[in-house]
Amino acid sequence: MSGYTPHTDADVSSMLEFLGLSSLDELFSVVPEALRLAGGLDIPAGLPEPDVFAHMEDLASANRPCGRDLVCFAGAGAYDHEVPPVTRALASRSEFVTSYTPYQPEVAQGVLQAVFEFQTLVSRLSGLAVSNASLYDGAASLVEAVNLAVGATGRQDVWVSHGVNPSWRDVLATFAAGTGHRIHDIPLTAGSTDWAAMSFDDSDEPGAIVVAYPNYLGCLEDLGDARARCDRTGALLIVAFDPICAGILRSPGDWGADVVVGEGQALGMPLSFGGPYLGLFACTMDHVRRLPGRLVGETVDAEGRRAYVTTLRAREQDIRREKATSNVCTNQTLMAVTAAIQLGWLGTSGIAEVALRSARGTRYCRDALLKVPGVESLTTAPVLREFSLRLPLESEMAVERLADEGFLAGVALDPSYTQGHGDGLLVAVTERRTRAEIDAFVSAFEKAVR
Repeated sequence: MSGYTPHTDADVSSMLEFLGLSSLDELFSVVPEALRLAGGLDIPAGLPEPDVFAHMEDLASANRPCGRDLVCFAGAGAYDHEVPPVTRALASRSEFVTSYTPYQPEVAQGVLQAVFEFQTLVSRLSGLAVSNASLYDGAASLVEAVNLAVGATGRQDVWVSHGVNPSWRDVLATFAAGTGHRIHDIPLTAGSTDWAAMSFDDSDEPGAIVVAYPNYLGCLEDLGDARARCDRTGALLIVAFDPICAGILRSPGDWGADVVVGEGQALGMPLSFGGPYLGLFACTMDHVRRLPGRLVGETVDAEGRRAYVTTLRAREQDIRREKATSNVCTNQTLMAVTAAIQLGWLGTSGIAEVALRSARGTRYCRDALLKVPGVESLTTAPVLREFSLRLPLESEMAVERLADEGFLAGVALDPSYTQGHGDGLLVAVTERRTRAEIDAFVSAFEKAVR
């Protein structure tokens, strides 16, 4: 076994001595005790293959996936939208499904063309001139956008609306802890970013202002206010947008966004217990040289035929580290191809229809739930596909009760969104939810919150 042990006792001792630590326990002391493994790994002895399959099926049966066991009214960044057979069939073709991420310049022309089309579609949705070949997920895109803005402005202060997805903000805080970026949280009032409540004066000059559109609570923000503050301070405006809602909303680019980021899971990807997902990233041409990852472009070959190439690769794997704009090492090519197929299938009118059906279902469901005794709205701002409620009992308890009735009711909100007044629940409605499902959900909801 010694040949398969990556670190010898001598290696471990040398590392601990270098770090000034006395033990591995001290090294991992920053990990909360509740998350540490107590005791050894409970790994059974080797089993015959049929027994392994049977064991895995038993484990899988403990899951309750949406669509089969639960009707999904949860969102918070991942949504139960329809994935048509054409998207699944084309995205699973062997020409696209590979065992290796195709980011080399000699990658197949078909994949490069598909990525080029993806970039074009994201640019149209975002309203900005250029989009990259995708990133890992929405949170990673936000980190890269802040990195771009800080690099472009030379300022470390970043103002982030509390309406940005809290998971994304956590990732950004982790990133900032290593880079020195100073993240300032801007509170919400009635569901919208309260820029006037900032504890900063006009002399503060942030490198970036980040706002979500719609925001985490489903509310539509007035991006004009954020744009005006960017104009006054010289900051870049970063907008975290929703690609489905973009089907009927004024684009972030039209609002004056410098960088647009988003999560592309809703564009043809199932929930899949959290991934793989897709990071969307677009910016103005002024910042194309700071674009993270890679950019696929269109050209002609030696015989004058249309061809596709990786035009820009500003990753540290491709150029000198000190010249790199990002250390992101790859992208979600298959997910980007899937999104391109889904958007191509839907078209302009199709994505607008998805957004409108989601909005109408949201309004019908919200109006019905607000008639339930003890249930109140957390916000007064307009909402589109998602909305938040204040419940007369613990939201997590309501979620558990409704799961017993066959519904994934929503996402329990952090107390920061309710200002300590009751429990909050975030509910989402997509075009997949029928009126009969909504009516059944409302009936079960009324019983659950009694």
